[in-house]
Amino acid sequence: MKRKSELPDCPIATTVALIGSKWKLLIIRNLMKRNWRFNELQRSLDGISQKVLTDSLRQLCDDGIVFRKDYRTNPPKVEYGMTDLGKELLQVLKSMEKFGEYYQSL
Repeated sequence: MKRKSELPDCPIATTVALIGSKWKLLIIRNLMKRNWRFNELQRSLDGISQKVLTDSLRQLCDDGIVFRKDYRTNPPKVEYGMTDLGKELLQVLKSMEKFGEYYQSL
């Protein structure tokens, strides 16, 4: 997680810094529904590269939004899901969805 000294003064800017990229929002959208394996996420996000997905997941894990569970099996099995902190974003996403539906209806 980021230290307080690394965060912007504005709470909205803090949230944007944590989830502000297109891909992070779509990753979070998927992980809100259930836990996903890396390849499942990549297939579900049309156009995302392996590097961008890896970097985004790593940042989300470092920020405490997403967890990574390694089952330590052969072949490797790793799942990603939302932490309790990450689940606090659900209302943010629902508000964004509601606004998006409203805007599309204009």
